[in-house]
Amino acid sequence: MKYLVGIDEAGRGPIAGPVAVGVFAVREKIQHQMLNFFPRGQVRDSKKLSPLLREKIYKSLVVEEALGRISFSVSLASARLIDEKGITFAIRLALSTALAKLRLKPSEAEVLLDGGLKAPKDFQNQKTIIKGDEKEAVIALASIVAKVSRDRKMQAFARKFPGYGFEIHKGYGTRRHYEALAKNGLCPIHRQSFLKSLK
Repeated sequence: MKYLVGIDEAGRGPIAGPVAVGVFAVREKIQHQMLNFFPRGQVRDSKKLSPLLREKIYKSLVVEEALGRISFSVSLASARLIDEKGITFAIRLALSTALAKLRLKPSEAEVLLDGGLKAPKDFQNQKTIIKGDEKEAVIALASIVAKVSRDRKMQAFARKFPGYGFEIHKGYGTRRHYEALAKNGLCPIHRQSFLKSLK
C-alpha cells in the first residue's frame, strides 16, 4: 500500500450543528517518522484532549501538509441533512466527500476507521476498529481534524445565533443549552429530529 489512511467523525451526538468526518493520510514509507513527530500520549481520541492541545496539533498538521508530508480533509453534513436523511446517511455522505477530496486511488490505500464507520466499497483494504481513535494514531489525527473543524464552525454559529452558548457547549445537550432552548426556541442549526418534544 502507498498510503495509510485514518477516518473518524465528530459531532454524532449533539442536538445542534453539523456532523464532521475527518480523513488523515500519510505515505506508508514515512508513517513511523511522521507519526512519531507527535509527543507520546498526545495523539489520541480528540475528546480526551484539551481544546488548546487540539488546536496546536491541528496547526502543526497544516504545516506538515504544506510541506507535502501528509494530507487531510474534513467534510461537514448539516443539521438540515441530518433531519432529512438521518445521522447515518449524513455521516456516510460526509465520509465519502472527505475521502474524495484527497483523490486517493483505492488500490493504493489502507484505510483504518473508528467505531462503526465504513469507507466506500471500492476501498477494499479497509478495517473498522472499535475505539480506533485510542489505538491508531492515524485515526486519532483524523478525529482531531474533525473535532477542530467542527468546533470552529460552532464558534462561527455562536456569532450568527447568539444566546445559545454554541461557543461553549458546541451544540451538545448541556443544561445551559436546554435552558437557552426554553428561552429562545429552536434556531436553524438545531437538529429537530433530535428534539421532537420541543418542535
